[in-house]
Amino acid sequence: MSAQIDPRAAVDASACIADGCSVGPFAVIGSGVVLESGSRVGAHAVIEGPCHIGPNNQIFPFASIGTAPQDLGYRGEETRLEIGANNTFREFVTINRGTVKGGGITQIGSNNLFMAYCHVAHDCHIGDHVVMANASTLAGHVIVEDHAILGGLSAVHQFARVGAHAILGGGTMAALDIPPYMMAAGNHAHLHGINVRGLSRRGFSSEQISALKRVYRLLFRSGKLLEEAIAEIEQELGQLEEIQRLLDFIRSTQRGITRP
Repeated sequence: MSAQIDPRAAVDASACIADGCSVGPFAVIGSGVVLESGSRVGAHAVIEGPCHIGPNNQIFPFASIGTAPQDLGYRGEETRLEIGANNTFREFVTINRGTVKGGGITQIGSNNLFMAYCHVAHDCHIGDHVVMANASTLAGHVIVEDHAILGGLSAVHQFARVGAHAILGGGTMAALDIPPYMMAAGNHAHLHGINVRGLSRRGFSSEQISALKRVYRLLFRSGKLLEEAIAEIEQELGQLEEIQRLLDFIRSTQRGITRP
């Protein structure tokens, strides 16, 4: 099945659009764009390259994908955007390419949902199964790990990280790293415990959730120094994979960890 390209769309001759794709009226596909099979581009959407978009992505009308970074130091260098499979980009979503100083690439995994008006800035790296609700925003160089959820109108500071399975409430301003498995809300963000409901929905056992609650209490409620709490957690629960992931995240922080 060949690609279905509306005659009113503007598609650069160098763009590579696979069979099974569709491009709606007045969409603009620039040079250096690769669109893999099954992906759909809505009316008036704009995609600029270099940009590689994997299979079965849906880009809704007026989205802007792969445009130049909003960085005063950008001088037109060739940087890129890479997108995995089965993502949904709703209306007016904006995704920027990387910058040379940030590694040259913005990267998005698979099975993510970007609701209307979301923004992903240059050099961000987003995992799989992430949900960004309406008008949530990532500054440059942000990392969002698998299964994280960002509430509507939330924002993440440049170079900060959002850990796996974490959830940010609506309007959250995250200036520091949000550890995996946690709930955070507020301006500036504070932790509000373990994301119990989200973890249950994703198949975490009651024993795993109880262990994470124990870790949360030791880290943030025991009054111990962080190093002391980590040492106790290592001795008591360090054999659990999810606990090690949490501790590795905390140890590797550059901006600091959000706290209750």
